[in-house]
Amino acid sequence: MPDAPQPAPAPQKKSAGRDLSAAIGVGVGLGVVIVASLFIYKPVFVGVVAVAVVVGLWELTSRLQERKAIKAPLVPLAVGGAAMVVAGYVRGAEGAWVAMALTALAVLVWRMTEPPEGYLKDVTAGVFAAFYVPFLATFVALMLAAHDGPWRVLTFLLLTVVSDTGAYAVGWRFGKHKLAPRISPGKTREGLLGAVLFAMVAGALCMQFLIERGSWWQGLLLGLAVAASATLGDLGESMIKRDLGIKDMGTLLPGHGGIMDRLDSLLPTAPVVWLLMVAFVGSV
Repeated sequence: MPDAPQPAPAPQKKSAGRDLSAAIGVGVGLGVVIVASLFIYKPVFVGVVAVAVVVGLWELTSRLQERKAIKAPLVPLAVGGAAMVVAGYVRGAEGAWVAMALTALAVLVWRMTEPPEGYLKDVTAGVFAAFYVPFLATFVALMLAAHDGPWRVLTFLLLTVVSDTGAYAVGWRFGKHKLAPRISPGKTREGLLGAVLFAMVAGALCMQFLIERGSWWQGLLLGLAVAASATLGDLGESMIKRDLGIKDMGTLLPGHGGIMDRLDSLLPTAPVVWLLMVAFVGSV
């Protein structure tokens, strides 16, 4: 007697690959802390950025040492990174550049206290880390220093989050064509279009209603630029993580990974938003 036909397996639902409830809870919690510090007292928000920078540097240098035996000196990076953010807020772009140069010099000198083997790769990684994390984060402090700084920073954060959300939502639902399969297999061209569309709409609304002297058409351009820079930032960190052979930079944030896994799209977007804000509505 022939075997009875087996029922077809039920189709598998798409999964986000993370604990969604934990991710939402952590995201909401971070959002409350950020918005509260941003609008209550500016220096408190500068402190929040500095703390995020130091934690991000710790994650990055820890993974470099674990996976590649690269010992980028954390102490001068952490001290210099925090100083860089404060200098950017207090003294502007000139202060940020001076702090960056002094941090790089401190990395070179600090590493001299150890044997010369691996000196070049260690200090190269250290200078890269100083640029990648605190220097790019300094542009958030530069935005904050304007008279309407909290609204500029809020616009920057909203557009980056909306861009990421649009990419995820559209890519998860409609994504079929890979964007960069060798770097990030989960990203799709459809997702990129979703990021552009969501960010441009959000940009038009933010520039029209949140930014003094802003206009909706400026927001369209701003949203387009944010979608591009956020995507490139995400791909850039994916390259780093693939080279290191890891999925996340850390485990500090349940459902998100580490601090660096949340800063990946924010860091390269900060100078882009700062520059366009200055071009559109001025720096003060």
